[in-house]
Amino acid sequence: MTTAVGTRDFLLPDLGEGLSEAEIVEWRVAVGDVVTVDQSVVEVETAKAVVDVPCPYAGRVVALHGAAGEVRPVGQPLITIAPLDDAPDPHATYREEERAGSGNVLIGYGTGHGGTGRRRRRPRLALAPEPGAPASADRAADPAQTGGPAAAPLVISPIVRRLAKEHGIDLASLRGTGPGGVIRRADLDAAVAAPAPAARLAAVPDAPAAHVGLAPAGDGDTVIPLTGIRKVIADKLSRSRREIPEVTIWVDVDATGLLETRAAINAATPETPVSILALLARICLSGLRKFPQLNAHVDTEGQRIIQSAGVHLGIAAQTDRGLVVPVLRDAQRLTTRELAAALAETTAVARAGTLPPARLTGGTFTLNNYGVFGVDGSTPIINHPEAALLGVGRIVDKPWVVNGQLAVRKVTQISLTFDHRVCDGGVAGGFLRHVADCVEQPALLVANV
Repeated sequence: MTTAVGTRDFLLPDLGEGLSEAEIVEWRVAVGDVVTVDQSVVEVETAKAVVDVPCPYAGRVVALHGAAGEVRPVGQPLITIAPLDDAPDPHATYREEERAGSGNVLIGYGTGHGGTGRRRRRPRLALAPEPGAPASADRAADPAQTGGPAAAPLVISPIVRRLAKEHGIDLASLRGTGPGGVIRRADLDAAVAAPAPAARLAAVPDAPAAHVGLAPAGDGDTVIPLTGIRKVIADKLSRSRREIPEVTIWVDVDATGLLETRAAINAATPETPVSILALLARICLSGLRKFPQLNAHVDTEGQRIIQSAGVHLGIAAQTDRGLVVPVLRDAQRLTTRELAAALAETTAVARAGTLPPARLTGGTFTLNNYGVFGVDGSTPIINHPEAALLGVGRIVDKPWVVNGQLAVRKVTQISLTFDHRVCDGGVAGGFLRHVADCVEQPALLVANV
């Protein structure tokens, strides 16, 4: 896209994983700065990660499209670059990948396009019609293509359309602030935060009567829009509760033997320590080998249950951006020491906010150590579309009967939340009991690995 003679617009690239927009966190450059090819120019936050975006052009910055906090749709201008007076034609610095239509390649995202064709795909502003919408809604909203004014609201993001439908907002009533009047996520968020007129409440299908009594935000109230990762978390957990008939079972266990085993391992090889979380992960993997029904998900459209061949172990991790679940793919292939190293590296990168989206999806079973928050138990929500989640509480000194005698032992509570569609209580109870037995008698784990 060219905006003036010699200048080049760098469009927000396809970040992959179905993401259609990103929020500008911080500009790394300012108007007037000189940039080189592949220099990072902006930090953006997607629904899954914070990433630095490099620019494929060299020259002088003449325009920044969007301020910090603004959501930009994929395919729209991000930064405009002009060649330096003594520089060659900017086309000469245009990378081969961009010519192929991939945009600049971001680490962890891939190119976003398959094949090896040489034709560059030009972004096109088009409507994403709702299912069942009249055929006229499928036409492009570009007046130059329709021969007159647009017949429908200008919306590029399917997320915006979905959220508008969920909140009962008529997109035709909104004024877009994006390029050419495009309705952006920020426009919809503002409409949602505004006092809801009676007409909008009436438009929400099956809206509970209690909604009518909701008061708008008052003076002094803190309004926090559900955007970015908070929105993803809210949507995913809500979907899990809507779709999955989940059940939670739990048991108290004596973890004294597990702590002693960990101490013995680390005393023997202090240069490669093993964490309690790694041992619990190894126990879970042993249990899933014995009870593969829990390493699965329900395909509702196909009306079938799919048991995964490999265990892609999710680890719930609290970060400054919110709760994320990074995934260790094919964790069953790792030794206990390799599990410990992978867990340490993955959680550190997750808390730094630099995990690529590919490492935050595709899990088949999740391990959640909520004991780090100083709590004993929980009834966690399953990480959709998985079928089960093991939770572990804090390990504390408690009175415990050992061989008929009262003793002080290291006790924890473990819980299993499972999708009742994939199995019944016998399987779930068998898995949890296997985990409990291995925690209390780690020697049993050797017989299963």
